[in-house]
Amino acid sequence: MSTWDEPLRKGPLGGRTAKALADKLDLHTLGDLLRYYPRRYDRRGELTDLALLREGEDVTVQAKVLDARRRTIPARQGRRRMDMMEATVTDGTGRLHLTFFNRGSHHQNTLVPGRLAMFSGRVSTFKGRRQLDHPEYVLLDDEGLEGEAARAYANELIPVYPAVKGLDSATIARSVGVALDYATDIPDPLPPELRSGKGLLGVHKALERIHRPAEWSEVGAARRRLKWDEAFVLQLALAQRRRQAEELPATPRPGADGGLLDAFDAQLPFTLTDGQKEVGERLAERLDATHPMHCLLQGDVGAGKTLVALRAMLRVVDSGGQAVMLAPTEVLAQQHHRSIGAMLGALGRAGQIDGADTATRVALLTGSMNTAARREALLEAASGQAGIVIGTHALLQEHVSFADLGLVVVDEQHRFGVEQRDALREKARDGRPHVLVMTATPIPRTVAMTVYGDLDVVALTQLPQGRAPISTHVVPAHEKPHFLTRAWERVREEVGQGRQAFVVCPRIGDGTDGSGDEVEPPPEDAPPGARPPLAVLDVLARLKEGPLADVRVEALHGRMAPDDKDAVMRRLTSGQTDVVVSTTVIEVGVDVPNATVMAIMDADRFGISQLHQLRGRVGRGQLPGLCLLVTEAEEGSPARERLAAVAATTDGFELSRADLEMRREGDVLGDAQSGARSSLRMLTLVKDEELIGEAREEASRLVAEDPGLTAHKPLADALAALLPEERAEYLDKT
Repeated sequence: MSTWDEPLRKGPLGGRTAKALADKLDLHTLGDLLRYYPRRYDRRGELTDLALLREGEDVTVQAKVLDARRRTIPARQGRRRMDMMEATVTDGTGRLHLTFFNRGSHHQNTLVPGRLAMFSGRVSTFKGRRQLDHPEYVLLDDEGLEGEAARAYANELIPVYPAVKGLDSATIARSVGVALDYATDIPDPLPPELRSGKGLLGVHKALERIHRPAEWSEVGAARRRLKWDEAFVLQLALAQRRRQAEELPATPRPGADGGLLDAFDAQLPFTLTDGQKEVGERLAERLDATHPMHCLLQGDVGAGKTLVALRAMLRVVDSGGQAVMLAPTEVLAQQHHRSIGAMLGALGRAGQIDGADTATRVALLTGSMNTAARREALLEAASGQAGIVIGTHALLQEHVSFADLGLVVVDEQHRFGVEQRDALREKARDGRPHVLVMTATPIPRTVAMTVYGDLDVVALTQLPQGRAPISTHVVPAHEKPHFLTRAWERVREEVGQGRQAFVVCPRIGDGTDGSGDEVEPPPEDAPPGARPPLAVLDVLARLKEGPLADVRVEALHGRMAPDDKDAVMRRLTSGQTDVVVSTTVIEVGVDVPNATVMAIMDADRFGISQLHQLRGRVGRGQLPGLCLLVTEAEEGSPARERLAAVAATTDGFELSRADLEMRREGDVLGDAQSGARSSLRMLTLVKDEELIGEAREEASRLVAEDPGLTAHKPLADALAALLPEERAEYLDKT
């Protein structure tokens, strides 16, 4: 019996072909090759008389060779000498010229005068003559093909595979064909009852139809079966890990009546939204469980995620534990420290004269703190005096310890690597604290894991009462420069009414070649030779000399000293500054209720997630917000499509889906991030969400009945192939 992991070099293919597939396409086993699916399918074209040919059509003709000749095209500047063969064919209704570059002797020996053949290609015209360049052809006997046989040849679906230099699609197709004929008895990983219940093809029949379809309906049925393979095996991996996680012990954090949380709720100057109450109850249930919570808190900008997270942290403190909040930047950590301190008031000042009897302390730990302040924060965390610790990557250092770490809150989790998040979790006594990650726009992989079933999701869909809407507009500065002029007028109008504004640029522009703060890499669709992205210092100078000459404008970026950054933000908040020209250092957490307008320069240089986060810095009070996406990208380009998607909605999940549709989700097992081949070839998040949900139900049922898959060896083998040790470790950490 053939097996999925059988090496190609020992199986159906010759050593030279197997080596080429391994070296050029990373295909080593029979399973690798059989799951290297066609990118698309071509048809040879409609069977057509030569007299009826039209330029640009894909056609198939049955014709006889009249003459064939070879000639050499001499070398020219920038082009080497080429061997060329030309032939003329006829079907009695007209003539057609054929051209072949290189391998002219091969074609001349085959296409001899009088030989009948079927030729397929696209009709073009050269010097007034109709011709086919490099046509496919099949030699026929003297009688040729007639009727249905000829039409079948013309209409046959031709698989087109992703090819590389030195390994073309036709060679790959021949190799796959050999493998298919060899692997007729390859084991089917899906249980028979599942295949029967879902009406799925057997695996070999599905592979046969995806690689050698007779008609389009066969492709559709094959795709459905092969998507089930990917979805079901992946869901098995996640179901096993969910089961293992539920068996791991963790310290429950049930809270306490009359504690900090009750006192905090009693002093709130507003009523919690229904959404905040519901999410709070769901988090409370998970914190009270005897296995670790791993929860994603999704909420649009301004939905009150920080308040919800704070109430969860207070519940842990009431249970005798500590909570830590990890922020990606010092600006955000300081913002959280100030805002949480302000919300708690006397409840966050334990040991101070005005501290409440039930109070705790809120400590801040960042890399730029002076020695004395740092030592004090470390002591408060280690002793347990600080029930809540807020910080940046400085929290991850080895010498940072906690008395009883019960909850880890990660803000904007996509800004941290798996290893960084794992390092913080290990600071708990048992290495299994409850974990809450927050984001306003899940990155594609996060949404993928959500739908694939690895994250427990709670969502804040209701904005607090009175929150103003944000309108977003694309400003095509190159096509319509007067739009940009009007944009600066709008900024002046808002400032004239006593409000504040942000101008965001992709880089700093201080003479280095750095890209600024946390900015995403330049988009792949950036035109070649495009100018460098706009910089804070350059734009600041232009605005001061031009459209904002009489406005109080300051710069803010990541290379400024922390005290200087904090001072700029305080002046903006207090109204001493009108406009801040910044990098993405303000992307998350900055809360200036009086800021109503933001202009994002070179907006096409940012991803959808960043744009959504950035515009969330305006409209945070009761005044409506305005976000202007300034771009020189051409209309109809992928960059403009991204900007149009952001302008069309303020819904974080919708934007995440748009992001997925434009650039897919990557490999949910993490290998795509390291350059390895993705385990998902057929499955796509947006189109296959319903199928994934069905697969999750079936996988959960099977794992409940047979956790080790001892009765399903082909399925266990498929899971082992999908999830080698390093991938399993990645899933465990995430």
